[in-house]
Order: sequence, then C-alpha cells, then structure tokens
Amino acid sequence: MKVLVVGSGGREHAIIRKLKESAQKPKIICAPGNGGISADADCVSIGATDIPSMVSYALEEKIDYVVVTPDDPLALGMVDALAKRGIPAFGPTKAAARIEASKVFSKNLMEKYGIPTASYEVFESPREAAAYVRKAGTYPTVIKADGLALGKGVLIAQNEEEATDAIKHLMVDKAFGESGSRVVIEEFLTGIEVSVLAFADGETIVPMVSSMDHKRANDNDEGLNTGGMGTIAPSPFYTEETAERCMKEIFLPTMEAMKKEGCPFSGCLYFGLILTADGPKVIEYNSRFGDPETQSVIPLLDGDLLEIMMACTKGELKESMVKWKDGAAACVIEASGGYPGSYEKGKEIFGLNRMGQLDEQTVYHAGTKYEAGKYYTNGGRVLGITGVAPTLKEALAKAYEGVDQVTFENMHVRRDIGAKALKGCEE
Repeated sequence: MKVLVVGSGGREHAIIRKLKESAQKPKIICAPGNGGISADADCVSIGATDIPSMVSYALEEKIDYVVVTPDDPLALGMVDALAKRGIPAFGPTKAAARIEASKVFSKNLMEKYGIPTASYEVFESPREAAAYVRKAGTYPTVIKADGLALGKGVLIAQNEEEATDAIKHLMVDKAFGESGSRVVIEEFLTGIEVSVLAFADGETIVPMVSSMDHKRANDNDEGLNTGGMGTIAPSPFYTEETAERCMKEIFLPTMEAMKKEGCPFSGCLYFGLILTADGPKVIEYNSRFGDPETQSVIPLLDGDLLEIMMACTKGELKESMVKWKDGAAACVIEASGGYPGSYEKGKEIFGLNRMGQLDEQTVYHAGTKYEAGKYYTNGGRVLGITGVAPTLKEALAKAYEGVDQVTFENMHVRRDIGAKALKGCEE
C-alpha cells in the first residue's frame, strides 16, 4: 500500500514513524519532507500547497491514501481536490477546515451553538478596532488575525499602546497578508491551557491523550510566541472529570455544530482549551494535528494509526480502535538561535547517528537537510527530542538527556519544559 504524507516538519515525521508500524506495512512517501524524514520515507520535492502537482503525482504514482497534515493545504481544499479524482485522504474538506482557517467562523460557530469560549467582537476596520479597545479599556486583551498566520497571529496586549500597535501590525502593516483583513478582539481568559487532539469521522469523535504546549521562546514563559518549544503528554491538569465535561460541553457540540452548518468534520480536530474557574473553554480550534503536540501524543498511541485514519475517512471510526499506552511522553524542541525572529541555516548537527536518531530517545526532524552523510539545520525549529517513560518526571529527564547529546551552533532550547506540569503532579 502506498501512502503519501503531505508536509515537512516534526509533526509529519512523528506521523510517518507511527504509520510505519501499521500492520499493512505501507510504503511511505512524503512531500516535500526534510532531511530527517528521508531516513523513514521517500521524499518528493512538491510544495505542500501545490495542489495540482500533488494530485497529479498521486494519480501518476497510484497512491492509495494521502495524509494531509499542514493547515494551508487543508484550507485551500487539497482533500476536496484529491476526492474529486477518487483518491481518499485524511483531513477535513475546505469547508470544514474553516474551523481553523477563519477565527471569525469558529467564534461565530461557538456563539451560535453555545460552546464555551471567551467573549469577543469582530472588526474589519482598523479605526473601529482601535476605538473599541480604547473605549473598553480592559487589559490584557487578545487580538487575533482572522486567517492563518503560522501560529503567530495571536497577540496579547497589556495596555492601549500595545493593543493599537497589534491592530496596526495585523490590519494596516499586513504582517500576515490578508489573514489580518479582519480581526477578533476577545476577552483574556486565565487558567491552565491544555491541548486535546481528537480523531473524527464526521459523526464520531475519539479524543487522544491530552497534552500541554509551551509557546513562548524562553524559560518562564517569557519572550516571543513561537510555533511551540516543547510539549508533555498527558497533562496532569486534565482530569477524568474535566474530560467528561469537555466531551459533553465542547467536543460533541462542536461535531454537531459542524454537521448542522453543512460541513461535517473528518480528520484530526484540535481543541486548544483553557481550564478556567468557570470550567473549560475553547481558546482555538485547529483542523489538524498540532505541532509539537503530535510529537508527545502519537508515541503514546497503542493502535494502528493507518487503520484509524482510514476509518475516519470512511466514516467508520470506533472508540475501540484507539488505545493508549501507560506512562508519559515529553518532547523538547532544539531551535535555531534567533527563532522565531531571524536565524541562520546550514549549521552542522552533531550527535545523531546515521539515521538521524539517538539510541534511547526518538528524534523528530522539523527543519533539517541531509547532505553527504551529515545533517544540517534548515529551519527555525530544527529537532524535537522525545522521551517516553513510566512517569512524566522520567520522560522529561530522558528527553533532556537526549537534548544534551545533540548540538549545533547557536542552538536554543527551553530548560523548563514540563516544569508546571511536574509541579501539578506533585500537588
């Protein structure tokens, strides 16, 4: 069986390594892939958003199944384009992918169907948006670009000056292009943040183990927002009681809402949650696996990922297919110095074996290239080093042992991944 995975990061590498364990023994191709992925799959140089080329390749190579993982091709309708040519794929349709691709769509959906979230207003005029924050005078306040923005379109303003700067950054300066044509200004919620990814087939939803991301670039949650500097799974703050409440108040109502809107959701639905004093609320939805959450969640999956994905596509998902290993996982990101700002590429990576791995940890390649038997940095987030162990403390120790074995010039690592969660375990 030939499976094509679309994407080029650590998330894709984690999915590919788990797909390789399938009983179907698939041949895996990745487009475009990266240096480390090339040790686990055949890489093909097709851009993730090049839908015509991707569809043509899938037809020519008689691909049996496609896994579309990044947000951009999903928002552009890659799953729809493949389906038109009779090629089954994992991921939502373009209409369903709006749950991530448009913050306005998702906020309106939650308001219409009574799904708990922060109160909000939508603006198309920068002048009206600025007038609103001046009048409201409530800080901190959250300002979000409507469209996709590489995970960096959410700005938290602590005062009026920061709020007006954020509005200008998104709406006037067009830092993320047309994604900032509309903005959502919403209430700042306080509480513990938790990510829950879930398999969905349009009708049935089966949540995965919870996880906790660390977005800020530096220790103690300081510095700029990034795509994620590390994750742990499961989150000790996400109790069975909370999970039951989320299923009843958030997960099932979201699936029902999407059906009623004529765009049932199939694929991986990501819930970015915050556990407030008033109960769990939705911060954001994603229409795909999170990155780097996937690098700590998927290693704990005790099931056939390919079988689960295909069941989602066929509308045959069953809870019994999805089981989880005991224990915990922790992923620590090694990033290029300067990320998420400007950084240099092409630094040689030391400490990995020929397959780009370590003996005791799994190394997920996010931004690497492979040339003449050596691995080099080729992105902001370079590697995700994951440790799996019976306890979170042991998993973190294992991940950091791996981090200390792998180096490159100007490497940047957070040294406090999982610290809050460990404290939560002890309490």
